Amino acid sequence: MSHWKRAFAIIWSGQLFSTLSSSVVGFAVVFWLSTKTGSPEVLAYAMIATLLPFIVLGLFTGVYVDRWDRKWTMILADSFVAICSAGLGILFYLEITPLWLIYLLLALRSVGSAFHMPAMQASVPLLAPENELMRIAGINQMIQSISNIAGPALGAVLISFFNMTWVMMLDVVGAAIACTSLLFVHIPNPIKKENVEPNVWIEIKEGVRHLFMNKGLAHLLIAVTGVTFFVVPISALYPLMTTSYFGGDAYQMGIVETAWGIGMLIGGVILSHKYMKTANKVLCMNIVAITLGIAFWLMGVLPVSGFVIFVILTAVTGIQGSIYWSSFTVLLQTKIDPSALGRVFSIYDSISLLPTIPGLLATGFIAEGIGLLNAFILAGVSTLAIGVIALFVPSIRELGRSTKGNKEEV
Repeated sequence: MSHWKRAFAIIWSGQLFSTLSSSVVGFAVVFWLSTKTGSPEVLAYAMIATLLPFIVLGLFTGVYVDRWDRKWTMILADSFVAICSAGLGILFYLEITPLWLIYLLLALRSVGSAFHMPAMQASVPLLAPENELMRIAGINQMIQSISNIAGPALGAVLISFFNMTWVMMLDVVGAAIACTSLLFVHIPNPIKKENVEPNVWIEIKEGVRHLFMNKGLAHLLIAVTGVTFFVVPISALYPLMTTSYFGGDAYQMGIVETAWGIGMLIGGVILSHKYMKTANKVLCMNIVAITLGIAFWLMGVLPVSGFVIFVILTAVTGIQGSIYWSSFTVLLQTKIDPSALGRVFSIYDSISLLPTIPGLLATGFIAEGIGLLNAFILAGVSTLAIGVIALFVPSIRELGRSTKGNKEEV
């Protein structure tokens, strides 16, 4: 670990290109679907196609992440995503673009991410000291934020000058850079138990046991899942809120996306501050959940003339979201045995994201049935309530006390 800064500098350099190119491609596909169909349901289905394989496979991918060499798992996963992006580019070139085929290739890209993300998250504690994990989470969040800010802007420029084929090929280049950077880094693998016969179901059960063996962590996971359930479907309503309620256009939509990215960037800066090394991370999460709920509630009571306030609140929710989920990631990295982290992260991703699928399917009903403003109010009040309840759960409070100090208790 003496050279952890050099290792992460190389990894982050490659990941910046990869996440930026993926952000460009994500914006381009959404833009293309929006202009071709103009349907909120189509956008919701595209998001489901992106999330569902990640959720379903997450129960199994972690087993193989913990078995396989983690560096080569990331390289092969990135390469597979690049192949899928190249396939999309070829479809656009040949003008063969039925929606079901677009959904299929988006789903296949998600399969690659289902292996790459837990492998990356599980590798971090093996590369850096524990008291630097919050800082690393902050820098990771900053890289993601820069991509979220620059991706839509760069995507809009590229779409104006090039066709979708060349835009999709940018993702291939980004993945190639990320894979090349990983070749120059040594990522250790956790020590494996000897004389143990591989068994997928037993290993999944072990991963679940590791995730729930700490009572405070298990109870906090329930809170995180609840917050995710209300936040993710609401985030899909931001474009409708901008256009239908505030009467905005593509320019205003871009402003909202940029505000969210800037908020996440600020959140990453806060996470990387030295104070966060010794802060009570669980207490921070619960306070953030409460303020996140207040922000959503305020969005739901804005007048039609309140677009500027909506943009400011969007940036605030970006800050809150980056702190909330990154803090929980660090908790898992410090409280779970490294040999089980691949399984734990993949199972966590599945558990926390699964409830969002019904919410996405109900996007149209939410917008038309109870009204956009009421949807934001409902999400805000529910998120606030989860944060308040978590403050008073004894096991969660005990977990928070164990995160204070320069060294985490494992």
